[in-house]
Amino acid sequence: MKLLHLALAGAMMAASFAAPAMAADANTMTIQLKDGPVVVQLMPELAPKHVKQIKELASKGEYDNVVFHRVIDGFMAQTGDVEFGKQGGKSFAPSRAGMGGSALPDIPAEFSRTPFERGVVGMARSQSPNSANSQFFIMFTKYPSLDGQYTVVGKVVSGMENVDKIKKGTGGNGEVTDPDRMLKVTVGQ
Repeated sequence: MKLLHLALAGAMMAASFAAPAMAADANTMTIQLKDGPVVVQLMPELAPKHVKQIKELASKGEYDNVVFHRVIDGFMAQTGDVEFGKQGGKSFAPSRAGMGGSALPDIPAEFSRTPFERGVVGMARSQSPNSANSQFFIMFTKYPSLDGQYTVVGKVVSGMENVDKIKKGTGGNGEVTDPDRMLKVTVGQ
């Protein structure tokens, strides 16, 4: 009888460890790049509305084949312009990439105290703090001037070496000619 209780306690303990892993999986975004996958742990506890919108866009395939239109070495790589950033065909407008968003509404700012450092994923926006929509950026390094000014939505937990290989832009704005792209973006897989 005592052995049965120990086995049952062990099974219950194993089940309690399995539950959080499943919850974390629902907030895992995988970005497939030409050099390999990048896994981002999304943080709905910091930015629930932003994370919800990213998940919705990813689940609809809206981020697939979208270019990294602005990449500044030593700063960040920006992507997610689903309106203008599609690679190939008529949907790719290099002169307009970075100017759009998605068909979904803009999201009010959800600023936090989480610092912008290497691997942090933040939402891009215009001058208005409440203008984030679909575009996001991945930090190459720490950048304190962004802290509390932009919404943090996640952090790269693996594949940062693949982010480092994204083709860099030129000039002060980091516009990229013949840019790399997100081949496929999935959430919870």
